[in-house]
Amino acid sequence: MKNVQNMLTRAMIRSHGFTLIELMIVVAIVGILAMIAYPAYTSQIVKGHRASAQAFLMDIAQRQQQYLLDQRSYAASAATLGISTPADISPYYTITIATTAGPPPTFTATATPIAGSVQASDVTLSITDANVKSPAGSW
Repeated sequence: MKNVQNMLTRAMIRSHGFTLIELMIVVAIVGILAMIAYPAYTSQIVKGHRASAQAFLMDIAQRQQQYLLDQRSYAASAATLGISTPADISPYYTITIATTAGPPPTFTATATPIAGSVQASDVTLSITDANVKSPAGSW
């Protein structure tokens, strides 16, 4: 009778936890999943920031066309257009506008990734007064 009680007690003790092997297998699986998921996650973050910068550059281009109709020249800065770089873009891109007086007047709005940010490996985006977007594969 005592042997049966000892066996039942040992079986109950074993069933109340995880072994080290089971725990190590779970840790290994979680590590493998993290190795796969993290690069995909950061890639999506970069694409999201790039899309925000592209939208802002398109807004600048549209406002430049309106400014040209009103002033017969392009604005040399976003402040002249009455806009500022949004908070979701400024930590990742530097926005610049280059103009020439012409004739005809032209502008190029550029979003340059900031070194040391998530976007550091991304491309420099630009749009011109003729709606030429570069690099072509990134728009």
